[in-house]
Amino acid sequence: MAKSVLILMGSKSDLTTMSKAAAMLRKLGVEYELTVASAHRSPERVDRLVRGARDRGVGVVIAGAGLAAHLAGVCASATTLPVIGVPLAGGKLAGLDALLSTVQMPSGMPVATVGIDMATNAAVLAAQMLAIEDADLAARLEDERAEMAKAIEEAAAELES
Repeated sequence: MAKSVLILMGSKSDLTTMSKAAAMLRKLGVEYELTVASAHRSPERVDRLVRGARDRGVGVVIAGAGLAAHLAGVCASATTLPVIGVPLAGGKLAGLDALLSTVQMPSGMPVATVGIDMATNAAVLAAQMLAIEDADLAARLEDERAEMAKAIEEAAAELES
């Protein structure tokens, strides 16, 4: 049973955003690999990391990139593992170009796509995918949701008092 997540980012400058995925996976007790691999500048590295992912116990790939944002699509072309794309803000279009490049994949090459800069959601979605066959992880996800609900209740009580 695969229990880890491969987190790729196209550039080290993406670390500020993509580290949020790592932080959420850490909080949920999910192992992960985090590294830089560019669809354009190091395609052989991307291919090697993604093609060998299943053998390393990876169950889901998260790929974050901005601008042309081909990283998630290149990952999807190299594996049958689920790929989650994180379009990153930047450039003149503030991430809209990355969003469209990530979500508009050709038929047969799906990339699950979260919102611009929403690396935390990518991590939660990856954990949900892994939790299909991992009851302990499913329970940790339930606990995380309960914490979020509690925080809202506390905020509401504070405002209402």
